Amino acid sequence: MAASVQARVLIVARDDALAGPLAEGLDRLGWRTVTARGPYAALAALGDLNIEAAIIDLASGGHEALTMARRLKAACAPRRLPVVAIGDPEPELESYDFDLTLAAPIHPAQAVLRLETLVRTAVAEEEFELRRASFADRGGWLDLPEPDANPFQVLAIGEPAPQFLALSNALARSGAEVVGAFTAYTAFDYLHERSFDAVVLWAGDNSQEALSIAAGMRRNTRLYHTPALLYMRQESYVTMSEAYHRGVSDVASPETPETETAKRVIELARSYRRQTAVRKALEKARTSGLMDAATGLFTRDLFAHHLGRLAQASRLRNRPLSVCVLKVAEKQDVSAARAGGWLDRAIPQIGSMIGRLVRVEDTAARLSPEVFALALPATPQASARAAGERIAAVIGCTAFEAGDGKPPFVIEFDIGVAEVGGAEGAGKALEEAAARAHQQAV
Repeated sequence: MAASVQARVLIVARDDALAGPLAEGLDRLGWRTVTARGPYAALAALGDLNIEAAIIDLASGGHEALTMARRLKAACAPRRLPVVAIGDPEPELESYDFDLTLAAPIHPAQAVLRLETLVRTAVAEEEFELRRASFADRGGWLDLPEPDANPFQVLAIGEPAPQFLALSNALARSGAEVVGAFTAYTAFDYLHERSFDAVVLWAGDNSQEALSIAAGMRRNTRLYHTPALLYMRQESYVTMSEAYHRGVSDVASPETPETETAKRVIELARSYRRQTAVRKALEKARTSGLMDAATGLFTRDLFAHHLGRLAQASRLRNRPLSVCVLKVAEKQDVSAARAGGWLDRAIPQIGSMIGRLVRVEDTAARLSPEVFALALPATPQASARAAGERIAAVIGCTAFEAGDGKPPFVIEFDIGVAEVGGAEGAGKALEEAAARAHQQAV
């Protein structure tokens, strides 16, 4: 029973033909699952467990499975529940409120990549609603994400083999605009100059080059979320597991009809465009006029107001919420930089770096001249500490000007973390985090 309580993913399937291997693989990768055989068992599981996402096997569920996404989402409200359909990607499936459709068979590593993205998007959408309300209370405004009606932009990378050209033509017939790149160098030139909704990689006779491109995309912060489909011959020595662990979002074979593969690419592009719209909407908060003028972060008062709303929402949505305090640590060179006014000059850059290093759904604030705070929704305390330490490590690698021919100085942080919980709520958690940062300094 203890293991089932930790379940993160609900799989709805009437048999184990697909669900069994998928559940076993997800469990091994840290995404514990629970399987329901029908809608009533699925709704009961949502009521008992803190489920983060659901996967529905359309082939085993019939028409009843098509309508289940809306029922599951409504049962979890106000928490947003991403629902993935496993079946043939069809345009009409979007009208049934599925967040993503993946073709069977689905590899567990592939599922994890998509689940991580979808769960983060759901949390970001929740944060946008809350941030919009907090800004409205302060006389500010955040515009809703604007749907992009332009054709999907797809970059096709690889040699112009007949099968690859056939897929490119099928994508064009589906309404996508396809740009071809025959080499990795040309591909990365395109990727850095333009924005694409999806990338198709032709493995051909050199699958390692295609995998290297996918891995390179995952190492680039701007391209990290862009989905990549690997078009690979069935007799290739590259395993599905290796492909997904190298950063590929989906794998298709030339033996599959081009129209079906094109639908899968379009489905990935549609999901990515939705995620991008939410991220852009949240990033507009930095230009709202309510932020700290020097750093672009939340002011102390706006942060306190928004943190209270976050704490209330976390209880309603049954999600964890943690706060992290970053206080500039006392060091000899920092003291000298402070006395000379150089620390004050560095603070805007430090705050800007913090704002870029947090996720878009996180709230970063400047509480006082040398103290920063983070509110991290859907994040337990251990993960919040890891986030704070990562930010401190990146900033700790930056040298700041000390003037007058003196050597540059480096910033270190005293870090305090606490998870919001109990009747005291957000205020007490922030006090605990600040106290722990202070204790680290002593």
